[in-house]
Amino acid sequence: MCVFAPGEPQLMSIQQRFSVTFEYSVEFTERMFEPGNPTLASALCARERKRHRALCVIDEGVWNAWPELGAQLEAYARAHSDVLQWASAPLVVPGGEQSKSGSRVLDQVHARMHELGIDRHSFAIIIGGGAVLDAVGFAAATTHRGVRVIRVPTTVLAQNDAGIGVKNGVNAFGAKNFLGSFAPPWAVINDSAFLATLPARDKRAGLAEAVKVSLIRDPVFFGWLRENAAALREFQPEALVRSIRRGAELHLQHIAQGGDPFELGSARPLDFGHWAAHKLESLSSHRLRHGEAVAIGMAIDTRYSVETGLLSPADGDVIISLLTSLGFRLWDEALELTDARGTPRVLAGLEEFREHLGGELTVTQLCGIGRSVDVNQMDERHVLSALAWLGNAVLSSCA
Repeated sequence: MCVFAPGEPQLMSIQQRFSVTFEYSVEFTERMFEPGNPTLASALCARERKRHRALCVIDEGVWNAWPELGAQLEAYARAHSDVLQWASAPLVVPGGEQSKSGSRVLDQVHARMHELGIDRHSFAIIIGGGAVLDAVGFAAATTHRGVRVIRVPTTVLAQNDAGIGVKNGVNAFGAKNFLGSFAPPWAVINDSAFLATLPARDKRAGLAEAVKVSLIRDPVFFGWLRENAAALREFQPEALVRSIRRGAELHLQHIAQGGDPFELGSARPLDFGHWAAHKLESLSSHRLRHGEAVAIGMAIDTRYSVETGLLSPADGDVIISLLTSLGFRLWDEALELTDARGTPRVLAGLEEFREHLGGELTVTQLCGIGRSVDVNQMDERHVLSALAWLGNAVLSSCA
């Protein structure tokens, strides 16, 4: 019993503390919806073997590229009826960045889940590129405070980065990922067969994230990317799948071992090159793919690291050379847009990035290949110099 003297302030504090362990598998397979492939069925009953209801949400681009997919889903459910029951026919949603812009996809998914009585023990199986995984994942995370999600990434970028982590969200108020949540998936299934129908542009865009994670974590992987640049530029399947697996492994290691999986701090090593990339995406009205913008953003930050003495000019040249060898165009007209003062509008991405971080500006820069350092300010003079250098380098290579 607590006894307080007359007039004494009755103050009390209870300190609450608990921890939660998150665990999910990232599976690599091919033709996952063939009835004899156990990958999806095993993921569904990883913790409890019973018949699970599931809503399948599919990227419209995937649906159009794989006209037999609907029949494959039905055949798979019949073969695994002890663990899988489709709650309805698949819900097909717009693909690409449009799926993250506005509330159309969110409203569609929320309405269908409500109509079907999808509950916290049901599954949303999301098949598509990173933008669809983000948008539908956010809808699932905000239905009953979290419906179980199995992600099936169908692009190179989503299979090695965007689709395997713990983030989802949508764009709002002109800002990328302004609305979102951290929601680890139940499982991720990377099916290499889906890569076969990807346009070359999308295959290439996904390689940017492999280069990025090699630059901040693994010089050996960077060397492998250099040695196999010709094969990767031609999208040879064996090289492409190997780059995806190693890129995914490094991204997962950082999430698990980096000490900040839900990004409570301000450091974002996995966002190397992203302060410019996010701004370029919006400045180009999303004409640029995310990976294309990241490649340009990495080129800017690589040269900035050289300009400030963090990175040797030789290492800087090697990095720019790899990006070029993979087929990236390291300049875009959006970089030439200026504000009323004549300042490149891309520089506004620094403040937007700081706001997104929720604290002080923290930008990852390179001090070597495979080694990075966080800086808390960016010198505008050096950013402008880096932009000028990059523009001249690209123009010279085109001459």
